Amino acid sequence: MELLSLLNHEKEEDKARHNSTKKKLHEAAMKGSVPSLLQILHEDPLIFRHTPPSSAYSPLHVAALLGYLDFSRELLRRNPELAGSPCPGGSTPLHLASAKGYVEIVKELTLVNPDLCFAFDLDGRSPIHLAAIKGRVGVLTELVRVRPEATRVLTQGGESCLHLCVKYNRLEALKAVVGSLNKEDEFVNWKDGGGNTVLHLAVAKKQLEIIKFLLATTAIEVNTRNVNGLTALDVLSISPRDLRDMEIKECLQGRGTMTRFNSKPSNIVDAEIEEVPSISRRKDLQSGNSIKQQPKKHKHTDWLGRKRSALMVVASLIATVAFQAAISPPGGVWQNDFNGDSSQDSHEAGKSVMARNIPTGYGQFMIFDTIAFLASLSIILLQISGLPIKRRRWMWSQMVTMWIAITALTITYFIALIHMTPKNVLGHPLSSD
Repeated sequence: MELLSLLNHEKEEDKARHNSTKKKLHEAAMKGSVPSLLQILHEDPLIFRHTPPSSAYSPLHVAALLGYLDFSRELLRRNPELAGSPCPGGSTPLHLASAKGYVEIVKELTLVNPDLCFAFDLDGRSPIHLAAIKGRVGVLTELVRVRPEATRVLTQGGESCLHLCVKYNRLEALKAVVGSLNKEDEFVNWKDGGGNTVLHLAVAKKQLEIIKFLLATTAIEVNTRNVNGLTALDVLSISPRDLRDMEIKECLQGRGTMTRFNSKPSNIVDAEIEEVPSISRRKDLQSGNSIKQQPKKHKHTDWLGRKRSALMVVASLIATVAFQAAISPPGGVWQNDFNGDSSQDSHEAGKSVMARNIPTGYGQFMIFDTIAFLASLSIILLQISGLPIKRRRWMWSQMVTMWIAITALTITYFIALIHMTPKNVLGHPLSSD
């Protein structure tokens, strides 16, 4: 019994000593102190034989997260197996170093175990995925150099590192990955879980620079459809309107991008047959008729597009003119304060001269000018709001609003002209005297 008690006591002491040493090791990792690490290893050479549980962070995780290169290098020299140990989130030290952008630590880790490039965390992401998300160009370059095939690894959502670069708007990271590919590499045409290529994503997010880069330097297929049957140009047409839309559209059309309405009819028929296998002969004929009508629909879409562009330009001009007329009415404004005397009433600096001298005319002028201003602003608001205004009746309602704005601005012009013209000239417009 005494011997058993003595053994238990020694075991408890060893456990306490080991826990104390682990605590010191963790503190050394937090500071990145190599001398402290060497001292700990001198006191307990077998410290690394006690493998940390999967629910704990190893000293190498801490060093990789904080960017301590020398400390990480010494740990790997003493125990290379630490490189593959996962933390509670399933991340290896390479995941942490890649996300933080510590290129030199990444080099040390991949030198020990290059296959760590294929390791997944609990979210289904590899180190190259995290580097793409964070835009770590140097890390991406190194990982691609070590294991080029690691770029083909997909997330749980079916996203490649290219999709993640576009999703998080990391242009330089995208260039780094694409630069490692052959120009004709089909990798750029891979689709995610929603059937979207990187071009679909870039267009949806209005990432103009990424779109230009993809079109100029890769063999991206511009007419590829996603699971909804939409090409990149279709995605642009249904997305919220933006000032970059016109330039994006020109870039896409420059590469021969088509919409679902002017793509090959056979593709559309095949898609419909796949969706409805039991389709009847009558519906086949109806589908054929609808296909014949597609050019008409496309013309209809073009008509609406031209009308929208014209309305936007004219509305902007009217709003500008109406705004300028409101802040600079005919006759200008008083330049100084005047308390008034027996021959002249008082006035204040900055107030309209016309409002003081011709109050009725000024009121009429401001009413019609305000109508023109608000009508044009309402058109601009509808155009940039991103609402799917594709029906003719909506377009005609905007046309009516535009007529109101133009009419109000015309009346404003004549009111200003009448009150700015001397009465003797108005009474004798053709007199030479």
